[in-house]
Amino acid sequence: MELVEWLAQREGIAHRADILRAGYRVAEMRRFVRDRRARVIRRAWVTLPDAAPDLVLAASAGGRISCLSLARRRGWWMPPDLDPHPHLHLIPGSGSARLPAGWRGRVHWTTPLAPQERGLTATVEDALLHISGCAPHDAALALWESAIRVEGFAPEAVRRVGWTSRAARELADEVVGLSDSGLETLVVLPLRRWGVPVVQQARVGGRFVDLLVGERLVLQIDGFAHHASSAQRTKDIAHDAELTLRGYTVLRLSYAQIVYDWPAVERRIRSALAARLHLAS
Repeated sequence: MELVEWLAQREGIAHRADILRAGYRVAEMRRFVRDRRARVIRRAWVTLPDAAPDLVLAASAGGRISCLSLARRRGWWMPPDLDPHPHLHLIPGSGSARLPAGWRGRVHWTTPLAPQERGLTATVEDALLHISGCAPHDAALALWESAIRVEGFAPEAVRRVGWTSRAARELADEVVGLSDSGLETLVVLPLRRWGVPVVQQARVGGRFVDLLVGERLVLQIDGFAHHASSAQRTKDIAHDAELTLRGYTVLRLSYAQIVYDWPAVERRIRSALAARLHLAS
């Protein structure tokens, strides 16, 4: 395989030691750079012209992509309006970061929670630690819930990590691993604070519902990635009708309602509770 193909499979950037370990010769690598088909960053990272910009930034700074930047890269659910700028992880004592002119991102100077291989992305644990100090509590918990779902972590394993900040320890105590999306987390948190009994992913009427409040109030959350097809929407309507016939009240909440009009959603839920629609009798 040509070196250019090998690099392209790694988002256009790799450490020279990994290139040599893959069987490419020093002379071949030098010729590749001399022909301006690639450049070398910090005498260590060989990068193609079209390499992933965030990885190039991390290599140039001598750090790793972390926090909200890693969350976006790994596909964790992201609440809106969080910092869009790059977040990097640098190890204390590793030297000064080489950041580009006009840098508007954030650098997290923390000791890694666990040993890590050479690379340009932080571990999931370090990213969660950094998120705990960057995002508001509810948004951070939504991110943590999404992370453990996407990455396949058990909540018990998350709680056993030696978190180095109080915020991270509190989030670890709160995660349950049941939220089907971050939107669900944003809804269930206020309900818990109100002292209302709520069960996530409860099986009702032959299918799972997002939230069962009390005994009879069902909250279904329609995010961007869900309920998009006509067939799925038809199934949802049929299930809502079945639940209604069984004596349940069903409230469907959209992404826009939860994220941009939460006061109206809150009033609707409180009205349902005041009408005792969550009780069996």
